[in-house]
Amino acid sequence: MAYPEDVLADDEELLLHRHPHWRGMVVPASILLLATLIAGFLAGLAGHRLPVGAQAPVLGIIALIWVVLVLWRCAVPLMRWRSTHFIVTSRRVLVREGVVTHSGLDIALSRVSDVKFRRGLLDRMLGTGTLILSSASDEPLEFDDIPDVQQVHALLYREVFDRSWR
Repeated sequence: MAYPEDVLADDEELLLHRHPHWRGMVVPASILLLATLIAGFLAGLAGHRLPVGAQAPVLGIIALIWVVLVLWRCAVPLMRWRSTHFIVTSRRVLVREGVVTHSGLDIALSRVSDVKFRRGLLDRMLGTGTLILSSASDEPLEFDDIPDVQQVHALLYREVFDRSWR
């Protein structure tokens, strides 16, 4: 059984499983391209301008800096993005985050009293937004960068509304 099915109860149905919107990966992808471009340029310069004995250490330093930069600014955000899950089931909303240290939040649909969303101009252009869930006793919870937030809002509203009239 694959994630998130392995966290569901026997009578629970998976309705939605999303990662944060891809726009969170634009900066890491840009850094990867820019770092590769700069490293390639510097390596080409080092290959033509430096004496043969000095080329290997300089190329090694360029490669080391590139690897560290790519791991730190590209691979880590990608792993964080891939390990963040927004899940809606027939009984609850689950949020799971973390690569090394995992954290989770479960909200029973029966506790949700209000479902809202917020989208700015850029959010509308990219098809994302912030989902806001309120319960009677707690502060509203905001979930940023939810893809197709209007559809998620409608799904949650139907589930909460249908449940309240049963």
